[in-house]
Amino acid sequence: MSSSPHHQEQEYPLSRNGARIMVVDDERANLVLMERLLRTDGYANLVLVQDPRQVMSAYREARTDLILLDIQMPHMDGFQVIEQFAALEDPLVPPILVLTAQASREYMLRALNVGARDFIGKPFDRAEVLARVRNMLDVQLAHRMTHDQKDVLEQMVRERTQEIRNTRLQVVQRLGRAAEYRDNETGFHILRMSHTCELLARHVGWSQADCDRMLHASPMHDVGKIGIPDHILLKPGKLTPEEWRIMQTHTTIGGDILSGDDPDLLDLAREIALSHHEKWDGSGYPLGLSGEEIPISGRIAALADVFDALTSERTYKKAWSVQDALELIRELRGSHFDPRLTELFFSLVPEILAIRDRFAEPPGMDADRHLSQGGADGDG
Repeated sequence: MSSSPHHQEQEYPLSRNGARIMVVDDERANLVLMERLLRTDGYANLVLVQDPRQVMSAYREARTDLILLDIQMPHMDGFQVIEQFAALEDPLVPPILVLTAQASREYMLRALNVGARDFIGKPFDRAEVLARVRNMLDVQLAHRMTHDQKDVLEQMVRERTQEIRNTRLQVVQRLGRAAEYRDNETGFHILRMSHTCELLARHVGWSQADCDRMLHASPMHDVGKIGIPDHILLKPGKLTPEEWRIMQTHTTIGGDILSGDDPDLLDLAREIALSHHEKWDGSGYPLGLSGEEIPISGRIAALADVFDALTSERTYKKAWSVQDALELIRELRGSHFDPRLTELFFSLVPEILAIRDRFAEPPGMDADRHLSQGGADGDG
């Protein structure tokens, strides 16, 4: 049994006398006697249970702060009732004070060992019972207050942590946008590319948290273009070999910008920035990695980036048809692109085209400037 009544959003009592006390005894006379005793001491929120089989249902109706429990009862004895509460594994389970005519040491030890908090034999001294009740309620109410304060603090920490994450996410998104503005991009390429990356990562088997990181890290793949001179980055024509060499450094510049000790989002962004122009056959840049030496994040980004760059209209070229772009990607399977990822890409074409339509650029709006010197590197 694992359910608990504490989902009912009830406030803990502000004073001892507001506490909810449950009395469990199969003898009606004993219940009446205990009710009178407790009411004389100011306790009004009392629950009287004569059938021990009804204890758990009564407990689930509202938060209970203390249970006074008999041991010898039909259908279910007090030890079994205590074991039911112990099975809840509830940090706020109410303390149990056993009141029984079976006052032997054996009964007392057994009750305490299975989870009772205190034990009083019958006949009992009224003043002693009331003193034990007061003490146990004080401890329980303090425990509840501490627990609730801990929940409040934990919630504050969660909210503050989320604020920090959101702030960091906004910073890195703006960093990605800064690169787009440097390259006269509109931002739609970034949206299409990042959502395609997330789609591929999800179907590769990444966790939801890692897919979210991919969605937010991949927009920074070209952040290094911030460091490329305008006369090269914005050149309308073909780059010279020296200009192309400088253009290629946007990967390492991006890696430097994104380097640091962050093990989460920026680390993935740096990995993508450095590796999204590497090629499966080792002919890419900046490190000439090949095959599975290339981080899978970079291999995913390469596919998403090139496809969107090919099918997007630019100031210097018309958009390729989807069919032509897919045909080129198929031709480059095993040379530019990871063969298995390429097959996955083709299996997801309908969803990728839906992303393309969802984030379509308004007619006539310019986006990125340089697809590549050779036609398929996708500097978008």
